[in-house]
Amino acid sequence: MAARRAISLTRGPGGVVHLAATDDADLYWRLGYCHAHDRALQLLLTRIVISGRACELLQDDDEMMAADRWMRRIGLARDLDTEVAKLAPADRTLADSYCAGINAALAERMPWELRALRYRPEPWTVADSIVLSRAMGYVQFSEHQAEMERLLVQMVQAGVPRESLEEIFCGRLEGLDVELVRQVRQTEGLIPDSIRWSVALPRAVATNNWVLAPSRTRSGRAILSSDVHLEVNRLPAFWYESVFELDDRFLITATIPGLPFPAIGRTDELAWAPGYGAMDTVDSWIEDCRDGRFRRRIDGADRWERFRKRTEVIKRKHRQAVTLTLFENDHGLLDGDPTAPGLYLSTGWTGHDTGAALLSAGFAMLHAADVTAGMQALGRIETSWHWVLADATGDIGYQQSGRMPLRRAGWSGLVPLPGWDPANDWAGFATPEELPRARNPKAGYLASANNDLNHLGVRHPVDLPMGQDRAARIGELLEGRSDWTVDTVLEMQLDVYSKQAERFMAILRPLLPASESARVLRDWDCRYDEASHGAVAFERFYHQLLSDVFGDACGPQVARYLLAETAVIPGMFCDFDRPLLDPDSGWFGPGGRDAAFLAAAARALAAPTRSWSGEQRFTFKHLMLGGRLPRWAGFDRGPYPLPGGRATIRQGQLFRQAGRETTWSPGARFITDFTEIAAHTALAGGPSDRRFSRWYGNEIDDWRAGRTKRLVTRPASATPANLRPHSH
Repeated sequence: MAARRAISLTRGPGGVVHLAATDDADLYWRLGYCHAHDRALQLLLTRIVISGRACELLQDDDEMMAADRWMRRIGLARDLDTEVAKLAPADRTLADSYCAGINAALAERMPWELRALRYRPEPWTVADSIVLSRAMGYVQFSEHQAEMERLLVQMVQAGVPRESLEEIFCGRLEGLDVELVRQVRQTEGLIPDSIRWSVALPRAVATNNWVLAPSRTRSGRAILSSDVHLEVNRLPAFWYESVFELDDRFLITATIPGLPFPAIGRTDELAWAPGYGAMDTVDSWIEDCRDGRFRRRIDGADRWERFRKRTEVIKRKHRQAVTLTLFENDHGLLDGDPTAPGLYLSTGWTGHDTGAALLSAGFAMLHAADVTAGMQALGRIETSWHWVLADATGDIGYQQSGRMPLRRAGWSGLVPLPGWDPANDWAGFATPEELPRARNPKAGYLASANNDLNHLGVRHPVDLPMGQDRAARIGELLEGRSDWTVDTVLEMQLDVYSKQAERFMAILRPLLPASESARVLRDWDCRYDEASHGAVAFERFYHQLLSDVFGDACGPQVARYLLAETAVIPGMFCDFDRPLLDPDSGWFGPGGRDAAFLAAAARALAAPTRSWSGEQRFTFKHLMLGGRLPRWAGFDRGPYPLPGGRATIRQGQLFRQAGRETTWSPGARFITDFTEIAAHTALAGGPSDRRFSRWYGNEIDDWRAGRTKRLVTRPASATPANLRPHSH
């Protein structure tokens, strides 16, 4: 490869790097270099965790052991050579260039936090990026679906009546054999507490994005908006922003360190942004096991086939290595030991042999000329996303991506079916053209908010959407005007009105007594702003109602656990709202819905309220040392109030997950109008993971206040950075 020019790097607003590159390979070398220069701790810590080597390289304790066990069980690092080989030669060249940039930066400087552990990293490889892409696809997306599927099994085994389950999982229980599911033996939790909220792998389970056609904007050009919701109570920020200039084009992007993939981007011709797609890519089957074999019924006769064994050796710093023996078949990983007779669940995920397509799609987006080309590239990605796109000609588009399994007719994928019946096997995968997609609708806009967009596709991949509340509010506001600008779009991103609360309050408000304690809730405007006392009163009512209604059927301990220590209600509240809002629901006791609402309100209003900012506060914690050092050391920042609620456009959820505080909030905002070569962005943190860098947490105040910075290709004011020249 020809020699490359010396690095010419500047930092513009917010410390975002601005890089001039000679060609695509040079661009990705520089991206890799900057990822490792600014985010080496995030990069390496993530690799350690997803490779299941935390006990070996970080800390040898029970929590890390549980994390390693789970990562080894799901097997993200299998068949990597085969997957890397799928890359076309030109794409492989770009991927190798990206890795070379990472390794050049790591050779110059290592994070002191890892040096103190005497950790010497192996070179970063394309295979590492493949594993990271799989981890992002499973830990942040598919595990949420798997969690709900496992909850269904637990509810069946707890004796919840089928008619009550139908109210929650409406229309998705075809094939459920209650007696069979009750016999299933569960031995290993699908997602252990220690990994579900690992600091290295924040969940990105909620997002808003929308695109406006020229007919909807003041400028007469298309506008794209994205605010990716994820766990924000960590430093550094999850996303990494950068601006690139090539001889003939530019790229303004937000990426994930470790992946040469412009997840959010704007070029000369095109802009794009993702939203969590809620596709069901995880299914379970009931396996009949004995003597290390599983039953299959072929042509009316039973066959007993042997499981494949997989051995994983987990090295430990201070103790003997642990050997895991795992059993798999074509359905997936068995939850149990098949040498002990019984019924067990096997669980399969569509992403085990994926990753190359995501890298190739990312490389293609740099030169995608229009919405059509962008949809074709992004549609090939095997991770589930709702993509919105806009181009310089004024076209707008939407494309869902993801590897959707083709199931037998009538099976949603939510219910575990008998594994011995071949009719229940997957029959291939849907094509991108069959998934939900749209271009240039009459309404003049396209939007997604983790909602059900199945009506836009030949196939219906969305099984457990996060409800329609945010999407309905977005549509309501977008319909209200046709002169949208960057400023008014930002105002919309900051909206804290809840249509979920509106529905509940329409029922509750007439029932409330004319007391002073009820006034704060009766007069509430359904907004989760920092000064609101009504938001606090409503949340107390809502949680009390959930506990009362579902605690009666599932048991109070189960209800309290779901509310206090899981992401089930934050993520899938719409499924539980359905019976709560139904006056004829069988979940209510003899008094019916109104009596349940009044009883919950009475308990909720028994104590004085305070402002939402006093109730909902969080702290940004350092990725590795969060909570371990005094606040004055500056590794952690806060506490700060968190505006918004579970169903507001500016989502603000603060809850505990397995004993650990977490948040869902818009960690990255991105708006671009095709009247200018620029993007307006905000990041919940800053570019660097180095505590003593001026770019560590430097954007927190602006992000909290709803201010954005303007990223352009040639910043008017930029700070030179001292990076070394390189050649290859």
